[in-house]
Amino acid sequence: MSGSASPIIFKFTPLIMDIVSTREELLRHILAGNRQQAMVLLEDWAGRFHWRETIRHLLEPTLDEIGKLWMAEEISLAAGYMAGKIAEDVLLKAAQAEEVVPETLGPVVLGNVEDDYHSLGRKLVAIFLKTSGWKVIDLGNDVPAETFVDVAVKHQAKIIGVSAMMLTTAENILTIRKEIDRRGLTGKIKLAVGGAIFRIRPELVAELGGDGTASSAVDTPRLMAELSGLENT
Repeated sequence: MSGSASPIIFKFTPLIMDIVSTREELLRHILAGNRQQAMVLLEDWAGRFHWRETIRHLLEPTLDEIGKLWMAEEISLAAGYMAGKIAEDVLLKAAQAEEVVPETLGPVVLGNVEDDYHSLGRKLVAIFLKTSGWKVIDLGNDVPAETFVDVAVKHQAKIIGVSAMMLTTAENILTIRKEIDRRGLTGKIKLAVGGAIFRIRPELVAELGGDGTASSAVDTPRLMAELSGLENT
C-alpha cells in the first residue's frame, strides 16, 4: 500500500508548490503596481490550466489576502485600486475565452448591499453564474433592500445574491431579509450571501437571515442550484 501512495504524493506536490509560489509572486506584483507583469503571470497560468482554474487557484486567494491586508490597513489605496484593475483584466479575458452558454437556469439578482462598494467578488460570481447557464441581473454597488426585492419580483427570480466585504456593511443584509418577509415572499425568494466577512465569521449567514453561502465564486453555481431546488430534479 505504501509503495502505491508515494507516486501520487510526488506527482501533485510540485503543482501545489507552484500554486503557492505563483500566488506570492502575483501578490508582489499587485502591491508593487506591476499590472503588466501580473497579467503575464496570469495569462501563462491560464494557458496551462484555463481561466476558470486560474481565477479559482490564483486570483481569488490573492484577492482574499489583499482584502485582509486592506481591512488591517496594511496596504495603500493605490494597491487596492491596482488589484481591482487586474481583476477586471482577468474577468474580461475569462469572458472572452468562455463559450456562450444558453441562459436556461433562470434569473438571479446580484448586488452589493447598501453602503458596500467592494465589487470584485460580485463580478467574479457573475462570470461563473453566466458560464453555468444562469441569467444574471447585476444591480451593482450600494443597492437598497427594496430595490433587490422589487427587481426579483419583476423578473420572477427565485434567488437574490448579496455581497458584503465587512461586518459594518454586512449587517445591512438583515434589511433585505426583513423586506422579503414583509412582502410574504419567505421561501419563495431565497437569500444567498457572500463576501470576505462570511468566510471569517460563517455564523453571520444565519444571523443575518441568509439561506446559504459559497466558499468561493467558483462554487456559487452549485449554491444557486441547491437554493433553487435544481439539485433535486
